[in-house]
Amino acid sequence: MEKSQEFPGGVALVIGGSGGNGEAICHCFAESGSDVILTYHRNAQRAQQVVAQVQALGRHAEAHQLVIGDEAAVQSLIDGIAARQRIHTVVIAAGSDISQPLIRDLTPGDWKKVIDADLNGFFNVVHASLPHLKAQGGGSYVHISSAGLHRWPEGDVLSVAPKAAIESLIKGIAKEEGRFGIRANSVAIGVIEAGIFLRLWEDGTFDKKWAHAVQKNLCVKRWGKPQEVANAAVFLASNRALYTTGQIISVDGGYGV
Repeated sequence: MEKSQEFPGGVALVIGGSGGNGEAICHCFAESGSDVILTYHRNAQRAQQVVAQVQALGRHAEAHQLVIGDEAAVQSLIDGIAARQRIHTVVIAAGSDISQPLIRDLTPGDWKKVIDADLNGFFNVVHASLPHLKAQGGGSYVHISSAGLHRWPEGDVLSVAPKAAIESLIKGIAKEEGRFGIRANSVAIGVIEAGIFLRLWEDGTFDKKWAHAVQKNLCVKRWGKPQEVANAAVFLASNRALYTTGQIISVDGGYGV
């Protein structure tokens, strides 16, 4: 099948591709003409459903179990993929299934657990993939970040704080590696009808009072859709964004305005 002009040759690696936003991102890559390799943490059945969706669109897809906090496992998987084909994009859409503590109630143990899984996990992915992207002619990193970087969401420290550190790394990659054809950008998302939001809504952590308070701060008075996250992520990965790096696109309904 003829390769799409939207991307260089090769495959998009979507870390966390079995989640709600990750699934939409995989689907959007396939619709735009890219093959996809996705990783999942526990839900192998969901991952295989995503693989089937991508294949139904005429693209190659495969899924691999991965804990990104496991440095050796990350290195082994990425080395194996790169030995077979070019990786044109790495999307990091994985994140811990967190609670909503205030900073004063956060324990050192919970803090270290999330930092090791999310921040150190992100570094593991970059450490393993960056030499391959450079050797294979460049590529793109896209990080699924948080709108909380622009307006603090009370109780969301375990999401926002690791992502703030990751944003520093994104800018550093953009600055240091742009001369080698490597770009790095983020999509800062607000409340999206997927993943952790749905769980916290169902268990009552988020209620109608919370929803009213959050929507008061939105320009667009609704929650976002995973497809809207995917559209931004795939744009940043594509040849349409070749002069865009070190940036954050907010998909948050205007939460930070």
